[in-house]
Amino acid sequence: MSEDKFEDECGVVGIYGAENAAGLSYYALTSLQHRGQESAGIAVSDGTRIRMHKAEGLVSDVFVHGSFDSLKGNIAVGHVRYATAGGRTLDNAQPFLNSFKNGSIALAHNGQLVNHTKMREILEDYGCTFSSSSDSEVILKLIVHKFIENGGKLGSSNDEKSNQTENQKRFVEAVIQTAQLVKGSFALTIMTENMLIGVRDPNGIRPLCIGTIESSSNPEASVIITSESCAIDAVNGQYLRDVEPGEIVVVNRDGLKSIKYAQEKKRTCIFEYVYFARPDSVIDGISVQEARYKMGEVLAQESSVEADIVIGVPDSGLGAAQGYARASGVPYGMGIIKNKYIGRTFIAPTQAERENMVFVKLNAIRSDLEGKRVIVIDDSIVRGTTSRRLVQILRRAGTKEVHFRVSSPPVKFPCHLGINTPSKAELISSTHELEAIRREIGSDSLAFISLDGMKKALSSCCPVGKNSADQWCEGCFNGEYPV
Repeated sequence: MSEDKFEDECGVVGIYGAENAAGLSYYALTSLQHRGQESAGIAVSDGTRIRMHKAEGLVSDVFVHGSFDSLKGNIAVGHVRYATAGGRTLDNAQPFLNSFKNGSIALAHNGQLVNHTKMREILEDYGCTFSSSSDSEVILKLIVHKFIENGGKLGSSNDEKSNQTENQKRFVEAVIQTAQLVKGSFALTIMTENMLIGVRDPNGIRPLCIGTIESSSNPEASVIITSESCAIDAVNGQYLRDVEPGEIVVVNRDGLKSIKYAQEKKRTCIFEYVYFARPDSVIDGISVQEARYKMGEVLAQESSVEADIVIGVPDSGLGAAQGYARASGVPYGMGIIKNKYIGRTFIAPTQAERENMVFVKLNAIRSDLEGKRVIVIDDSIVRGTTSRRLVQILRRAGTKEVHFRVSSPPVKFPCHLGINTPSKAELISSTHELEAIRREIGSDSLAFISLDGMKKALSSCCPVGKNSADQWCEGCFNGEYPV
């Protein structure tokens, strides 16, 4: 890992009916860049053929002048990746494309399966071959296998309408069968030459939402399915709603159709609101920024301390810091500046050098802090190395006291559902008590929000009628996973 933070999962997008689907996918993926920085890719259909371009690197590095010359069409799926299952190689970059004599399928996946090894072995027994070690390719090959088993035949737009309709029904049925077989977290965008599908797992662990895009050249609004609502905003679209847990959304020339393939048991990843999602996104009806404000307010109620200034660790600690200041009455200040030209993709050769990169990435504003009692809010403590360096930075700026507050509970368990986390032994909260962690990071005091307090904060942001204290995946805090 390049930082003492959880690494993001991935981001997906699917667009149907837009004249420049690839270009719009580029803008959407750029807005999802925070979810994955290892590779990026876009697959596009012109109605008869799917073409794809993908490579390692950021979206702006992968797609340069001339990249879109061959990506013509009005249906697309795109992906930005951070590795979970599978290694960091181009073979594992997405989307995955499976081509046949009469057609193709492309798939982008955010999440992680817990039964992909078993599913892969079953498919290999049927004669399937794989070009990667990714669990996402297992989903694709399973769909293909089920489609052929159902008597389907992927054909071009030149086929008779009745044949197209029958094949599409069989393909959708294959997607349903696959979604019912795989276990874990998955938010999928899938395309054939003439159809786009979005799928969210029965627990809704990973986010997925739907929007529309209107243009003067297209009298009917195009559809976008993507990981976060900020990607809909990036293409000047209109957010409609979230894909529900256990729902499949099918978009073709007949419009948009919803299919419930499994009973909803909602357990959205709680860390989406803490750290992963952009603050301008809305997930399952909850504003991410408002959730962070509320977590900061509850944190202030649970662990107040006399101080002169509240500051947040950029970027995801800022909302909670503002909420803490609002509830406590302690003035909010900037205090820390982030070097925006140091990306998350930087990988130093040694652990010590990676830890010291905090000094390059973050710096204190002495005029805000010197001689003051400071409350610093961060979103989480994982290994503790970043927190220790951060306290050193604040001490160096002449702070009188440093009171460390964390807007998530102690992280004690690794994630198996799409977040790249250290082992349990590397998680400082699983091996140290609170006072030992405080001594390790060097602060004058330390407090985490309670799990009940965190859920209270999130529940207060829920839309009317959807308030539930039991709708989150909390496995990293209590070791209880929904799958």
